[in-house]
Amino acid sequence: MSAGTISVPDYRGRFGAYGGRYVPETLVAPLEELEFAYLEASNDESFRKELDDLLHNFAGRPTPLQFAARLTEHLGGAQIYLKREDLLHTGAHKINNCIGQGLLAVRMKKHRVVAETGAGQHGVATATVAARLQLACTIYMGTEDMERQRLNVFRMRLLGAEVIGVEAGSRTLKDAINEAMRDWVTNVRTTHYLLGSVLGPHPYPQMVRNFHKIIGEEAREQILRAAGRLPDHLFACVGGGSNAIGLFHAFLGDSAAKMVGVEAGGRGKGLGEHAARLSDSAGFSGARPGVLQGTHTYVLQNSDGQISTTHSISAGLDYPAIGPEHAWLADTRRAEYTAVVDEEAISAAKLLARTEGIIPALESAHAIAELVKRAPKMKRDEIVIVNLSGRGDKDMETLSRYV
Repeated sequence: MSAGTISVPDYRGRFGAYGGRYVPETLVAPLEELEFAYLEASNDESFRKELDDLLHNFAGRPTPLQFAARLTEHLGGAQIYLKREDLLHTGAHKINNCIGQGLLAVRMKKHRVVAETGAGQHGVATATVAARLQLACTIYMGTEDMERQRLNVFRMRLLGAEVIGVEAGSRTLKDAINEAMRDWVTNVRTTHYLLGSVLGPHPYPQMVRNFHKIIGEEAREQILRAAGRLPDHLFACVGGGSNAIGLFHAFLGDSAAKMVGVEAGGRGKGLGEHAARLSDSAGFSGARPGVLQGTHTYVLQNSDGQISTTHSISAGLDYPAIGPEHAWLADTRRAEYTAVVDEEAISAAKLLARTEGIIPALESAHAIAELVKRAPKMKRDEIVIVNLSGRGDKDMETLSRYV
């Protein structure tokens, strides 16, 4: 592969065999409207200027690429750099996409946004952007996640959002997405669905990726300035996959840069005990290609094709499917996907806090945990970038039960 990015998806929204648009007829027209508005906005200099201004002056971009000197010394292997998305306004990478889609909603003259959230960070970012742009806002959140992330529920309500608990199913992210999509179908003329990851029907996987690719574009320039060359390894946690593809995209054409996505190994390898969709080589069971919530990708399902329940200590990683671009990267072996269990993520969060003075979100701690396993085996002149996608404020109650 040559340096630079790779142009996917195709005109149908396909990343190889994955992606597409599997929706009821009532959503075809609004998705086509969204696709047209996004493509038009992408070529509009005034839209790009407003987006760049908000990313810089409201969200806080560019984020630093920090050399983690003490963690590097502790692990004794590769040189470790942290892409500090945790320093963004609202505390995670989610704000990048929310600003972009919020501006699109205004452009389409939609005065209301609906969104789903698991860990709460996308919900907080959506509520924040809605307040800034004066949009009405409704957030759907599984009641299991509301209990785990009470602080973020309060933040969303303080920002003026209506937060609706979802009791159906596993009461987590999958079920929140179902309710948000039902709301959108009902109110499509006035409402934009601000989907939070590289999931769902086309154009969402492509559009959300493009609003997040600034992570990797910045990191690429920053590592060239800091080290004089590109990294050997990239690590990021993968739920739906937005923070990971945001980092990976700028390096897709650089074959020497190995990419590792880290999923939630949960509390075991049996179906229902984890959320590892692409880590079957590590013994995690249950994922195969299927359709969920508008896209064709790898889905955790039982032998009858029923969607499996999932588990992760991290509310942002326990989704039964994965973004279609990640499915394509796994099939083409351009990226490697593995999983770490809950206890490893907790230990990694504690290690980063005590070596670097940074408390990561439990999602990000999964990427750190995989790094802890691999970095000591690497050469000292190898370079690693880890996407620190969010800060751990929201996880204090969970962490306090373990640390």
